[in-house]
Amino acid sequence: MLLAAGRGERMRPLTDTCPKPLLPVQGKPLMQWHLEALLRGGVGKAVINTAWLDERIVQEFGDVFTLKCLSNKDKQLSTAEQMVLSYSHEGRDFGGALETAGGICRALELLCPQPSAPAPATDVFWVLAGDVFVPGFVFTPDSVKRFRAGTMLAHLWLVPNPEHNPRGDFGLDPSTGLALNLSADDPRARFTYSTIGLYRRALFEPPWCPIAAGNPQGIKAALAPLLRAAMDEGQVSAEIYTGAWTDVGTPERLTQLNAPGPGAPIHC
Repeated sequence: MLLAAGRGERMRPLTDTCPKPLLPVQGKPLMQWHLEALLRGGVGKAVINTAWLDERIVQEFGDVFTLKCLSNKDKQLSTAEQMVLSYSHEGRDFGGALETAGGICRALELLCPQPSAPAPATDVFWVLAGDVFVPGFVFTPDSVKRFRAGTMLAHLWLVPNPEHNPRGDFGLDPSTGLALNLSADDPRARFTYSTIGLYRRALFEPPWCPIAAGNPQGIKAALAPLLRAAMDEGQVSAEIYTGAWTDVGTPERLTQLNAPGPGAPIHC
């Protein structure tokens, strides 16, 4: 699931007429970097939640996303080279974004239909924010396979703390690989949540989450409280990602990403 419902207040006036996930980064819409990476990782279906200027996102990506460098009039694309897109229209349904956990609950039936016995493979899914730039991250099938084989409710990718988040979000126990909900006075190191994670459907159902299936009332709910509760029970694992990562949260960071210079990533 790609999170694309936010208003992008700190990016105004740029986001007054363009949703933040569509702002151009190094020649293409920011969220397109994610879609390309997911498709390269073998993901065949994705759900995008929308609210602010949602029609712009639908117009940009449509119902099927393909790698433009692979598509041409003379080549028939295989299903492995295209991704089916679905949309959860929070703005149309409720007048605004439902925050991360509320949005995931709303889109849950699109992400993974109600499980039966035995539970289907679709009870596991990626979640990532459409407004971060992480061009080197690889969404591998092996990561999904390992996570599915375990019992954790979530697996997070953490990054070294950027200047705008010096205190970080969560700790990490290197001996167990568990993410830690550290108290304010705990001296252990914290890291920043990259917004990339693998999740199990069960985290968004009772007893972990009180929101009814499909979030029919449009309840707004943040993700962090669910994660912290699960961490307290040893149900969240994590690892450190040390590649390039930027939270494109201000016009200044966007300008820096688009500044000409050597070493810019090249992706087809």
